[in-house]
Amino acid sequence: GGTSTANISTANTSIANTLGGTSTSTAYIPEISKIPKSLTFDLPAGWEAKTTADGRVYYVDHHTKTTTWDHPLKKATEGTGPLPPGWERKTTPDGRPYFLDHNTKSTQWEDPRLQASNKSTAKIQYSRDYKHKIMSFRSTLNKQYSSAACEKVPTCKFYVHRGDIMESSYRQVMKTETHELTAKLYIQFEGERGYDYGGLSREWFHLLSKEMFNPYYGLFEYAAIDNYTLQISPNSALYNQDHLQYFKFIGRVCGLAIYNNMIIDAFFIRPFYKMMLGKKVTFEDMQSVDVEMYNGMKYILDNDPEPLCLNFSVNHTVFGETKEVDLVPNGRNISVTEANKKEYVNLMVKWRFTERVKEQMNAFMKGFGDVISPKLIQVFDERELEYLMGGLAEIDVEDWKKNTLYSEYRPTDDVILWFWKVVSNYDNEMKARLLQFVTGTSKVPMNGFAELQGSQGSRKFAIKKFGSVDSFPRAHTCFNVLDLPPYTDFQTLKRKLTIAIENTEGFSGVD
Repeated sequence: GGTSTANISTANTSIANTLGGTSTSTAYIPEISKIPKSLTFDLPAGWEAKTTADGRVYYVDHHTKTTTWDHPLKKATEGTGPLPPGWERKTTPDGRPYFLDHNTKSTQWEDPRLQASNKSTAKIQYSRDYKHKIMSFRSTLNKQYSSAACEKVPTCKFYVHRGDIMESSYRQVMKTETHELTAKLYIQFEGERGYDYGGLSREWFHLLSKEMFNPYYGLFEYAAIDNYTLQISPNSALYNQDHLQYFKFIGRVCGLAIYNNMIIDAFFIRPFYKMMLGKKVTFEDMQSVDVEMYNGMKYILDNDPEPLCLNFSVNHTVFGETKEVDLVPNGRNISVTEANKKEYVNLMVKWRFTERVKEQMNAFMKGFGDVISPKLIQVFDERELEYLMGGLAEIDVEDWKKNTLYSEYRPTDDVILWFWKVVSNYDNEMKARLLQFVTGTSKVPMNGFAELQGSQGSRKFAIKKFGSVDSFPRAHTCFNVLDLPPYTDFQTLKRKLTIAIENTEGFSGVD
């Protein structure tokens, strides 16, 4: 899948020279301990507080790679006027600002002027911590749906048949009114006695997941790189003329699972989660899904494409019949040149992941939105959305260690012993993030790490010596390889590994 570095530097001085403009450096190690706490609170996602050599605080926006002297929330409150009547701004002993509402005798962290401007979008305050995001998300759900409509419908009952779980569930879910879907879920299996105190609902989601995402039905298919991450089948209409209604049904079921704090027994390719969040799918996303196509596109970007005689169209084979699809109007008559090759690659990525399944994805999100507003999941990134839908399975570190290969390292080397100590001390979320960082998914195969898949079949997790002590770890998701520098102490390894994992997308530490 090629190689790219983590591009994380400890230098602070180069960015100080570009304040107010575009930074040429991509990332820096935080030195928050040198910055007053009051200046680091409430930073939005992707922002970081840093100091110049003379101690002045500035702020880095890693999304746009720009810097500013002003706290990002300062601009957000400019022009909003004074605080509303009865409100007062105060600070905690450690300098964090908060707001006191004398009208209701309550306090909150968020500036009420921002709260008022964001009210129409139901914005959720961002938090890097996944657990805090979940708490905020659940709290917002409870407030949004504890309405009179839910009180009038105390339960959302589905009577399903175990031997016909797919069709009986489809009929029940699709005939249910939208406002009923957010009532308390109650599952009854036909011909069986039992009360649903949560166990039957969990079983229903488990059994239904096995059917909904079974490639036999033609709605989903396994990704090109393995046989356990799923993607929407672009040919679903050929298998089922009512396929869009089934995607709406699956969207409703996924929404129900999240709403009822259950999980779906399936994991999807990362572009699927990005599409759910309305984020753009990029060329880099292709490398963990379709390595063959990724390598082909990368060759075009790195070389002159004109000898390849390509045009702005793609040949698509369905059941042995090849069709030519234009990427732009009359694309089959437009040649790919050095001048337009980037546009061609972007269009190929768009066709591969979004254009072919646009109708299916829209139907899925329509069903999902019948239960949960898509705006409410915006607080999560695509990795966290995977956890939210599929759960954070307990990861067996001993099994992981037992099924790991080493290149230029031995299992008894200090750096390897330190690595596994770090992993063992991580909570389950960080273990899952590490697994995502190296393999592209947080899912462990049913029979453990021995069956981990790579771009060309079974491929175990591997750790390879790479770089110097100043380097950051990097990953090759095509091959499940972690490039680990030969650090000389435990704390450095822990710090740099954690930074690399948490900044995977922004710092290009994955290929």
